[in-house]
Amino acid sequence: MRIRTLALASTALSTALLLAGCSPSGTSDGMAGMDHGSSSSTAPAETSAQFNAADQMFVTMMIPHHEQAIDMADMLLAKDGIDERVIELAQQIKDAQGPEIETMQAWLEDWGVSADDSSMGGMDHGGGMMSEDSMTALESATGAEATRLFLEGMIEHHTGAIEMAQAALDGGENPDVLELAQQVIDGQSAEITTMQEILDSL
Repeated sequence: MRIRTLALASTALSTALLLAGCSPSGTSDGMAGMDHGSSSSTAPAETSAQFNAADQMFVTMMIPHHEQAIDMADMLLAKDGIDERVIELAQQIKDAQGPEIETMQAWLEDWGVSADDSSMGGMDHGGGMMSEDSMTALESATGAEATRLFLEGMIEHHTGAIEMAQAALDGGENPDVLELAQQVIDGQSAEITTMQEILDSL
């Protein structure tokens, strides 16, 4: 029954919300004034209403994933005696992922989805997420040890993000989500190469 509604623009949003297990109530004007912040996504606002479970999973999982990456970067940037190449990389990660978080949060708001109430969220330590012990070790480390822990942890973190982004490309339908997923794969793959080169030189 839902398939027939996809051809009707006036009911596309409700259909997408039903597919994602959300209530369409209170979202009739959610598409108005969509702001993608500093994201490079340029798709028209009306396309943002078209999303499926894979799109929602990517966004609800990638937001906390990005937030942890920023926490890791902040920890490193607050330390002394860190390799200048790694300081530059940490700032680059922070500058890129902060605006992406804002963009994804705006998408969820437009979709009528709560990031805290998603049945598909909750990565625990999957997706390359650092454990609490690993985060504590990074926070406590100094100098070369902090540099090494950051690089090793962020390589694993980026690898998890790339896997999540590929899953979105394979199963998602929202053009903005697909564009961001490809950006994650391209940008973080390049950063992994850089981080491995720095690790090998330490």
